[in-house]
Amino acid sequence: MKPAPFTYHRPESVPDALAVLADVGERGKVLAGGQSLLPMLAMRLAAPEHLVDVNRVPGLDDVTVGPEGVRVGALARHARVERDDAAASALPLLRQALRHVAHPTIRNRGTTVGSVVHADPSGEMTAVLMLCDGEVVLARHGGERSVAARDFFLGPLESALAPGELATSVLFRRPRGRTGSAWHEVSRRHGDYAVCGVGALVTLDDDLRVTGARAAYVSMGDTPAALDLVDAVGGRPADQADWTAAGRLAASRLTPDADIHASAGYRSHLAEVLTSRALREAAGHASRVPEAA
Repeated sequence: MKPAPFTYHRPESVPDALAVLADVGERGKVLAGGQSLLPMLAMRLAAPEHLVDVNRVPGLDDVTVGPEGVRVGALARHARVERDDAAASALPLLRQALRHVAHPTIRNRGTTVGSVVHADPSGEMTAVLMLCDGEVVLARHGGERSVAARDFFLGPLESALAPGELATSVLFRRPRGRTGSAWHEVSRRHGDYAVCGVGALVTLDDDLRVTGARAAYVSMGDTPAALDLVDAVGGRPADQADWTAAGRLAASRLTPDADIHASAGYRSHLAEVLTSRALREAAGHASRVPEAA
């Protein structure tokens, strides 16, 4: 199939892009990486009257590491974020998850911010943003606003991005203290969307006792879910914590749907097993983090 007719815009600055978006409103779509949008256009699942290509806009492809965490600009490709050693050092979860995003060819073109704004609950980066208590910066003609991840994802492929707004960056917050991370997922074939995916963060005190345990999920509901699981393991030495119990607790709190790829029961089973596995691995990473970190 071919896309429905549209008017193509190629602004060369953020103010120009915002002016176009303000003018076209809900009739427009932004093109950055296009790895999700272009197939939707081709199948006419989306038929915007205006396509606003921001690839010529300077200053939107930065990846910066600061005290708060890692800020990724709207035109930073997955591959660039994945290869950024400073970002991986500050937040290893980014690289751990990005390695599971589709295939290298897709990561070379697709953007991390675009993946977040697409709001696909089967996408890894939405779960990472939730797990890191991140935020999305949305600019519009005359100002900007920041939206916390917990308020950004409204439903499948539905976000808080309003007509006329441009997502200029996302912030992945750096976890505090002695924290380790891990990412595990199961898919039918390498590069496919995950049947279930789990990202985990575990924080230990100086005596290597668990003080924090959180996990976020892919393909387990209409929006990315993040769970606090410290009730199952808190206060115990990392090597003695009952990570299996934490997995059972997670599965009891999730309500996955069935589809052609997996039953709801199978997804719940995967969530239990992968949560236990990811938390155990994250705790192992945390135990090797220096005390001063």
